[in-house]
Amino acid sequence: MSTQTNRPRARPLWHDAGWRAVVAGFTLNGFLFGVWASRIPSFKAEFGLSQATLGFLLLGLAGGAITSFPLAGGLSERLGAARMTVLCAILYCPALVALALAPGVLLLGAALFLFGALHGSMDVAMNGWAAKVETRLARSTMSIFHAMFSLGAGLGAGSGYLAVRLGLSPSVHFLAMAVVGGAAALWLMWPERDSTPPRPNTSSTPQKLFMLPHGTLLLVGLVALSISMGEGAMADWSAVFLERVVGVDEAQAALGYAAFSATMVLTRLSGGLLVQWLGPVMVTRLSGLTAFLGLAIVITAHSLSVALIGFALVGIGYAVIMPLVFSRAANDPDLPPGPAIASVATVGYGGMLLGPPVVGFVAQLAGLPVSFGMLAVLALCAVGLAPVLRLGPSD
Repeated sequence: MSTQTNRPRARPLWHDAGWRAVVAGFTLNGFLFGVWASRIPSFKAEFGLSQATLGFLLLGLAGGAITSFPLAGGLSERLGAARMTVLCAILYCPALVALALAPGVLLLGAALFLFGALHGSMDVAMNGWAAKVETRLARSTMSIFHAMFSLGAGLGAGSGYLAVRLGLSPSVHFLAMAVVGGAAALWLMWPERDSTPPRPNTSSTPQKLFMLPHGTLLLVGLVALSISMGEGAMADWSAVFLERVVGVDEAQAALGYAAFSATMVLTRLSGGLLVQWLGPVMVTRLSGLTAFLGLAIVITAHSLSVALIGFALVGIGYAVIMPLVFSRAANDPDLPPGPAIASVATVGYGGMLLGPPVVGFVAQLAGLPVSFGMLAVLALCAVGLAPVLRLGPSD
């Protein structure tokens, strides 16, 4: 007689409408950002931008995002994370098109500020929505959601390669991608917009719109900062590095971010198994060392193929650390999941958007290889801070 317990088979994730909606949101967020990142060399050439000027423009994008983080966190609580994500997605698509329509550097800077604000707002809101879906399903899915962001970014970067090969201007390219990507994502997201009702404020103390991590959670935020600075730099500077340092053409330069994003997707899809096997601390240490090795290969590369191997390793190294950061924040012993995630996101995604302008300023002073070396040092910082991502005594 069989002694096995007859348990119902777990329902596949893709059968859940809420899960599909969150996947669509993460994919669209990464896709539109990847589309922009893939055409940075075109903007650099069209406006005759120096590395320092490009850095200032990217600082405007970062400023828009950082300004939006605390506001998005508060609005997500008041409107509901799903509704806030859908609203941001609707506005994010035309913001991409506005970048290509800017007639001068000043208006390009203003458009980048708006683009960054909507990118950041959607990022905070969709992570809150993802945490609620993960809790409802009682399954670890955060790494998969972040994989979809990377997949979207890779597809966006790949569209840039094709657009350059076809001779499409950024305006035509951005409009086509905003319409196609936005329509596909909102088709899945719109029916679930009311799935996360606003949280009632039962406290007599008014909810804070702005909150930074403190205590151990601050160290978790520093891990996020170390990795997200590098992730943001890959988006905005990988193409420029390949074009200026390795010496490839504009179309080939777009392949760096595509390689980075592709390996990040594959690693995040298996991230849950890796964490279950090795634990979050060991996975973070190995990931940081892999990112360091990849950046070292990129810095010393003299051919496109070697550089792409380096970017692929960086994608593997960065892949699972940010999902681990959000999981740790959601299980913080001192703060509820919502405020904890929002506070860490403020630091982590602030780093993602501050990284590109910092790389630009360092590159202006000492060259792009030195600025990428700075990112390698930050990867080692994540290795040293890995123990703060421990979720419990057994990890």
